[in-house]
Amino acid sequence: MTARPLIGVSTYLEAGARWGVWELEAALLPVGYPRLVQRSGGLAAMLPPDEPEQAAATVARLDALVIAGGPDVDPARYGAERDPRTGPPAPARDTWELALIDAALSAGVPLLGICRGMQLLNVALGGTLVQHVEGHAEVVGVFGRHTVKPVPGTRYAEAVPEETSVPAYHHQAVDRLGTGLLPSAYAEDGTVEAVELPAADGWALGVQWHPEMGEDARVMRALVRAVS
Repeated sequence: MTARPLIGVSTYLEAGARWGVWELEAALLPVGYPRLVQRSGGLAAMLPPDEPEQAAATVARLDALVIAGGPDVDPARYGAERDPRTGPPAPARDTWELALIDAALSAGVPLLGICRGMQLLNVALGGTLVQHVEGHAEVVGVFGRHTVKPVPGTRYAEAVPEETSVPAYHHQAVDRLGTGLLPSAYAEDGTVEAVELPAADGWALGVQWHPEMGEDARVMRALVRAVS
């Protein structure tokens, strides 16, 4: 039997989570992420926040990396003042995940950023974010859907060539693109919904929506194919 590629997925770090009789600090991940990795032919490994000095050694043991969705990126990371609508910072995640992204890009390890993960990829490469957009998270705690249109000739368009309705929940988005990043999908309102590096610069793709909340596994399968 061929070994499945090992796909590391970053996690939340929560001060208190409940299960059974317990309420404790927890590193956790919505189950949609590992299930999507598994459905796509990979083996999921959770990567809770760690010391940034451990990022390179961690990435070296992976076949690919997924930066998961989650809280807003601290605006200080891209030199901006905090908008009142920006959520509370998650410094441990920001530090760890930026270190993971830098390590993956340096080592040429395929990388997929999901929602916050796409935004962090952009910030890691010197880009900035719009701190609030309307219409992409209409009901608190409920995933909505909207259409994204691929840019022909991109890696994303190769995986998903048609317009697609995607599950989404975000109120921030890419503003200035990071160095080398190309937009590879847009929402109907012009919001950049996917970014990627040119093939010559390695396999890196970010999507603003949440594929783990839907049935379409093509984006994750493209990541798995990149290492198979």
